[in-house]
Amino acid sequence: MIDLAFVRANLPVVEEKLRSRGMDPAAALGDFAAIDRERRDAITQVETLKARRNKLTEEIARLRKAGEDASAQTEETRTLKSEVESLEARATAADERLQAILTTIPNLPQDSVPVGKDEHANREEKIWGEKPAFDFEPKPHWEIGEALNILDFNRAAKLSGSRFVVHFGAGARLERALANFMLDLHTREHGYTEVLPPYMVNKESLFGTGQLPKFEEDLYFTTSINKNFSFETTSPDIDSSGEISSPPESLLIVPQDDFYSSGLYLIPTAEVPVTNLFRDETLDEAQLSISFCAYTPCFRSEAGSYGKDVRGMIRQHQFQKVELVKFTTPDKSDAEHEALTRHAETVLEKLGLPYRRMLLSTGDMGFASSKTYDLEVWLPGQSLYREISSCSNFMDFQARRANIRFRPAGAKKSEYLHTLNGSGLAVGRTYLAILENYQQADGSVRVPEALVPYMNGQTVITRQERA
Repeated sequence: MIDLAFVRANLPVVEEKLRSRGMDPAAALGDFAAIDRERRDAITQVETLKARRNKLTEEIARLRKAGEDASAQTEETRTLKSEVESLEARATAADERLQAILTTIPNLPQDSVPVGKDEHANREEKIWGEKPAFDFEPKPHWEIGEALNILDFNRAAKLSGSRFVVHFGAGARLERALANFMLDLHTREHGYTEVLPPYMVNKESLFGTGQLPKFEEDLYFTTSINKNFSFETTSPDIDSSGEISSPPESLLIVPQDDFYSSGLYLIPTAEVPVTNLFRDETLDEAQLSISFCAYTPCFRSEAGSYGKDVRGMIRQHQFQKVELVKFTTPDKSDAEHEALTRHAETVLEKLGLPYRRMLLSTGDMGFASSKTYDLEVWLPGQSLYREISSCSNFMDFQARRANIRFRPAGAKKSEYLHTLNGSGLAVGRTYLAILENYQQADGSVRVPEALVPYMNGQTVITRQERA
């Protein structure tokens, strides 16, 4: 969330930053300026009335000490008290309206972010690695995985619907190997502490990182069923020959009231629970910077992506990811952003996967981000680059929403710290990148050297027989 005082003091700057994101400032901010004036006017009047009430209190004391009548002053004091309470309520209501507006406003892009409407304005920062050359027509990962019998999209659809996949044999092992490789790299070489958080969170956690209220349609929500229920069985249908024509059906009988109780949300990314570990806490500056990594499943409804990437594993409702999260001081956040991005890049480099780093434009950034690098891996089977990691600096945007502070050394007053996160990496997309970049003419897939120890020494994935 943006600082209210900053918006008030820099309204033209805020409006211009919102325009750079493709937003209409008038629609986004609404009556912000008018509401803020109302709030400040109410506060000014309160201070004026309180000053008058203090003088009256002194006068009443003087009159009573002199044995004189103070009834008029006492009555005025009562009137002033009522007016002060009314004005304070107006100021509070105005403040709540301002805060409500600010919760819907995205973070402001840093000055170094290129201005543009969409991904076409993103700026390529670097390219790493040589694209593999094949003496055959490279295939997309879904064809490779199905031919090797390590991926099964049809059986996943039978279990759960579209945008799911089942991994078998060496394919399941490859997914696990990637996760272990990434976690070992980040904890042993990059200094992260591994965290295993809950996979379900409350709405306060999602508000803290910026998914709520704006992106609720992209989330999966769970509900708890009232346990006070009973089962009742209907009588079976019997035909003229005396045979049972249909089996009995069990009916769930539940109370009419309070059938569902409040539930939790499935996490769209480990960023949510890990960032909220310190919600409503104040850390000492000496504790910072803190670096966490977490391997979790992620659940996304992909509500706005109907018809996009329907083939393969690019856009799934459930996928696994290793997430990197940092908490730091404002003066270190830019350097930590560069470091976090390099940590994600190192995974790709050790796996020998060609990639490029893109600096996202103002129109392509996420809601909470002030600056984002996307790492895009080369997929020869599709002849394009695909995002495999987004590394973002949120500055104090999430910390304000989640009330995460730090106390600078020697200071009495605490400040909001800065949060950062990035995928290190999305496991499923790394998996498919390996299938496409390491495919061979006979349909097999070489295992990257860095993963061989995690694959129990297996160097090539060949077709496996299964039911």
